[in-house]
Amino acid sequence: MPALRSAVAAGLLAILSSACGHRAPARKLTVAAAADLQFALAEGAQQFQQQTHTALTVSYGSSGNFYAQIRNGAPFDVFLSADVEYPRHLVRDGIAAADSVFPYADGKIAVWVPSASKLDPATAVQDPALRRLAIANPQHAPYGRAADAALHKLGLYDGVAKKIVMGENISQTLEFAQSGAADAGIVALSLILAPNMRGQGRYWELPVNSYPKIEQGGVILKDSPAARQFRDWLLGPSGRALLQQFGFSLPGE
Repeated sequence: MPALRSAVAAGLLAILSSACGHRAPARKLTVAAAADLQFALAEGAQQFQQQTHTALTVSYGSSGNFYAQIRNGAPFDVFLSADVEYPRHLVRDGIAAADSVFPYADGKIAVWVPSASKLDPATAVQDPALRRLAIANPQHAPYGRAADAALHKLGLYDGVAKKIVMGENISQTLEFAQSGAADAGIVALSLILAPNMRGQGRYWELPVNSYPKIEQGGVILKDSPAARQFRDWLLGPSGRALLQQFGFSLPGE
C-alpha cells in the first residue's frame, strides 16, 4: 500500500507538472500613470491583460510626484507622464535609455460644473457667484500648469486668484468640484468623458490656443518583452482608439 500511494502521488505530480508546462508563465508589469489616464487605462488594462496574459498593476498620481519617486528608486517598469519632459529628464538623469521615451497623446482641459450648479461652465470662471475654483497644483501637475496658463492668457487669473483651491493631481481636482469643495474645476477632458461621469455635470472646453500643448509621453524604465508589448499596444490601433475615445488628441494630429 505505501508503494501504491507513492506511485499514485508521483503520477499526479507528473500530470500537474505536464499541465503547468503547457501554460505560459504569468508576466507582471507595474505602471506609474498620470491621473488623467485613470479611466482610459482602467478599461484598457483589461484589454491588454486579455490579449497578452500579462498582469498589469497601475498606480495613478501626479506626474511630478512620480518623477521624484522614480529618481529615488521607485520600482516601476513603465512611466506614463502627462508631460513628456519628465521622461526626458529621466533620460538625462541616466535612469532611462534615450530610445525608451515615446509620446502617446496630447491632453485637453475643460471647465466642469456639477449638473445641479446654476453656473454656466463657459462663463463660470468670471461669474461673481463663483466662490472656489479647483485646479491641479501647477508645481507638479501638468494639467495645473495648463490651467494656470489658460487663466492668464484669457485675462481671468487676477479675478479668481483668491478663489483657487489646488488638488494634488487632476483626479483630486475633479473630486473637489464633485464634492462641493469647489464650485467649478478646470480638469482633464479625459476624466470628464469617463462613462461614470455621464449626467454628473456640464463642461466647456478651453480653447487649445490658450495654454501650451499638453504633450504626454511615456518611458520604459525596466526593459522587458512585457514593457515593450505594453508600449506597442498603447501606440497601436487599440490604444489609440481608446485614447481618442477619452478625448485625447494623438501625436501629430
